[in-house]
Amino acid sequence: MDPLGDKHVVRFEPVGIEIEVDESQTILRAAAEQGVQLMHGCKEGQCAACKSFVLEGEDIELDRYSTFALPDYEKEEGSTLLCRAHAYEDLVIELLNYDEEIIRSGLPLRKGVVEVVANDAVTHDMRHLVVQLVEPEEIKFFPGQYLDFTVPGSGESRSFSMANTPNRDGRFEFVIKIYPGGVFSEFLSERVHAGDRLEVEGPFGTFTLRESRVSDLIFVGGGAGMAPVLGLLRSMAERGVERKATFYYGARAARDLCFEKELEALAERLPGFRYIPALSEPGPDDVWDGHTGLITDIVRRNESALHGSDAYVCGPPPMVDAAIATLTALGVREENIFYDKFTTTGEPEGEDGQ
Repeated sequence: MDPLGDKHVVRFEPVGIEIEVDESQTILRAAAEQGVQLMHGCKEGQCAACKSFVLEGEDIELDRYSTFALPDYEKEEGSTLLCRAHAYEDLVIELLNYDEEIIRSGLPLRKGVVEVVANDAVTHDMRHLVVQLVEPEEIKFFPGQYLDFTVPGSGESRSFSMANTPNRDGRFEFVIKIYPGGVFSEFLSERVHAGDRLEVEGPFGTFTLRESRVSDLIFVGGGAGMAPVLGLLRSMAERGVERKATFYYGARAARDLCFEKELEALAERLPGFRYIPALSEPGPDDVWDGHTGLITDIVRRNESALHGSDAYVCGPPPMVDAAIATLTALGVREENIFYDKFTTTGEPEGEDGQ
């Protein structure tokens, strides 16, 4: 594809926003660069968060994507994935999944370089990566958003959510799961040391707190889904946000739990906050008197009616899909469920985040 192609106008309905899109860019990328924060997740055509409907125009080409995210029949009917779509003529696109509160609140995308401060194990297969921004002077982000890391020598990038809150000292924290065969995670587990420098870009993601709402909050996470939820909870504690919140976190065994002490401390700082971990397969040596079973079953067991609540779900795709089904059955409106699906190049995870 040419580095620079012709530009076309893409209009988004029903919000009435127009952007210019270069043929070499995806529509999602062009929008992000122009401060228009469209709903998105993986940016790789796997999660369907950016699925939209083409109202006018036909000349669109899609980069490689998963037919689970966009089945052929939906594509034939006019649906597209904005993270994979290149416009070759002017288009009008209907956003199926959008949020008036954040669509115009996009922060500028910045490329940067970070230096590794620490790369410590927090469980047998998860790392707590701390980096310091070297350049530019600042990359702004909202709690719950993520950065893309370039994997040195591969040209590929991988996305990781910040676990910390925005700060002036340029530090970023991540909780990253190590997968056998994972492009970045194997690199992280074997080769990344303090002092190493990595290229990043961001911020991305719409897994952010809707500040205009005061409804109760339900967080459901598994595996590295700990990171963005921790970022949101830390932000709520720092700012004194007094919304009733419950965090259901699913792990396989006790060795897969992390940040337990901090989450217990957050319960003291956040009025009405409860942390409810569950183990799907406790180990023979686990001393565990908490909940056992898949985290979606625990939500169903503990909650009878969640009408009017907002829900944030983060983890591997099977867990996210099961949680969305559970939450809607319990009364959460689908437009009030915000989610991040953590896709991977390594071995796929199950519903328990393992």
